[in-house]
Amino acid sequence: MGDIDRGCFDTRWPAAWMTTIGKSKAELTQLANEALRSEPGCETARISALYGLPDVREGRNWEIPNVILGDRLISDVDRAVLALHRRLGRKYHLLMD
Repeated sequence: MGDIDRGCFDTRWPAAWMTTIGKSKAELTQLANEALRSEPGCETARISALYGLPDVREGRNWEIPNVILGDRLISDVDRAVLALHRRLGRKYHLLMD
């Protein structure tokens, strides 16, 4: 029959490969702003704040509730925010005070 396809649930991966780096709210906001401004069409957009998700115990424990668009289209910024949520959420978690 062969191996079972485990997809993203491969238990052979060490847990250390899935750990994230803790950042303060200021550090994470700065990283998110830099990542947002590097996206096409988002040079003048700005993230005003990040909020912690206190009930989340694993993975991305923060969200970006509001973005100041600048002179950009909402569709460009929306796409970029979704992309950076995924990208930064795999690397960093918010240190809760």
